[in-house]
Amino acid sequence: MNVIRLAAREFIGMFVDDGNLALLALLLIAAITAAVKFLALPPLVGGILLLIGCVAILVQSVRRAARNR
Repeated sequence: MNVIRLAAREFIGMFVDDGNLALLALLLIAAITAAVKFLALPPLVGGILLLIGCVAILVQSVRRAARNR
């Protein structure tokens, strides 16, 4: 049982190293998707906002990781 738990934790850790980064990315994607679907935001503008938002989230995550080291 312990081996299965350890394997599951390692598997999840491969995809979610920084929980804050993953959560913010999911929230950004949900917000942009809602804006495109319900607020009639042009998809090209949504894509640009998604790119800018992902880069901003990544920069913030890298700065936080560098500050902690």
